[in-house]
Amino acid sequence: MRARFQSVQILAEVMTDNRLISVEIDEETLSSSGPDAEHERRVAIFDLIEENQFGVIDHEGGPYVLHLSMMERKLVFDIRLEDGTNVHTFILSISPFRGIIRDYFMICESYYSAIKTQSPHQIEAIDMARRGIHNEGSTLFAERLEGKIDVDFDTSRRLFTLICALHAGTARSPGN
Repeated sequence: MRARFQSVQILAEVMTDNRLISVEIDEETLSSSGPDAEHERRVAIFDLIEENQFGVIDHEGGPYVLHLSMMERKLVFDIRLEDGTNVHTFILSISPFRGIIRDYFMICESYYSAIKTQSPHQIEAIDMARRGIHNEGSTLFAERLEGKIDVDFDTSRRLFTLICALHAGTARSPGN
């Protein structure tokens, strides 16, 4: 039975080359502010790698390695093949996301506070608002990737989560 499961898994991997297999963060431009921020990043990357649909438009297929860095307050997506071959680099302005990210952090803080003191009904209402803001950010992210990267909505959500985790680590660091 176990051998059958492994062959299905291998077949699934062969059929899904339009995916990310690794995400690497440039520590010089996107350094984390501490262990909590680093943990958030690792979880976001793990979730993204675990399941994603990521295809570069006008490229025959991956799997891909994504290198993220920051340049002049813009996020640089350096996409490579598994062997290191450059596929495409593009720059994404973070400016359109600032308000959504700010709102997302505010509602998350409200959620964590509510867990301690509010009723389950109130917590659920705040969580629904949090998911709504997260969906808004995910939709904007997918729109900004359009014509460059083909992602499904769940991958867009995971990428938005990663962007929030990166922002949290750099925005809360000393001196910012």
